[in-house]
Amino acid sequence: MRRIALILLMIAGTAQADDWRALNGDEIRTALTGTTLTYPNATQSFQADGKTPYVAGRPSMGAWEVRGDQYCSVWPPSDHWACFDMFAKDNMLRFVGSRGDVTDGVITP
Repeated sequence: MRRIALILLMIAGTAQADDWRALNGDEIRTALTGTTLTYPNATQSFQADGKTPYVAGRPSMGAWEVRGDQYCSVWPPSDHWACFDMFAKDNMLRFVGSRGDVTDGVITP
């Protein structure tokens, strides 16, 4: 609940409620650490130790970190880190990849 309040405070300065607000590195870390997001067919948690369990039918375990002003993750067996710009709106977080791919997650209380 406290995390949701922090997210809402971070987006309070937006001009319109429909606008997504870009997050900087510190805001990304605060928004994600200890948070679980729900996607249409999956859930993902972001642990303080850098682990990120993802469950879509079967579980998988990745790693995450903040690099500059981006969220980055790696999913074994690959060793390729993918990085995303992040945005916040209401109780949602948006990940935008380098090719413009967009994933929205709802913060699970």
